[in-house]
Amino acid sequence: MRRLALLAVAATLAAQPAFAETFAVRLDQSARIRLSAPARDVIVGNPGIADVSMIDSRNVVVLGKAYGMTNLIVVDRAGRTILERDLVVTAPEASVSIFRGPQMVSYACSSLCERVGPPAAASTPATSDPAAAAPAP
Repeated sequence: MRRLALLAVAATLAAQPAFAETFAVRLDQSARIRLSAPARDVIVGNPGIADVSMIDSRNVVVLGKAYGMTNLIVVDRAGRTILERDLVVTAPEASVSIFRGPQMVSYACSSLCERVGPPAAASTPATSDPAAAAPAP
């Protein structure tokens, strides 16, 4: 009887989901998570920070959409949690920001640097001097 009780406790502990672990993904990058059991539903705490798609019942892909932290919960067909992780969206490997007065231009760098975000020409600084804004005669 005691042996049966120990086996029941061991089976219960083995079936527990992974809690409080952190999973990091870079901004605008994807990462795959392999699940220990078939999943039915995937829930993201803040879809503005990360997007999660199911490839199949045992694989999900996480896309970093904005810097920050949220959580991911995956449940099986019986509604039991099989995975619960904190998701952290981090910066690219290297980034550079250049400030010119109120304007900021950002670049993501690896072997080359590429501009991130809208072009600076689209946002010209506002001026409070109407004479400076008027075209010259």
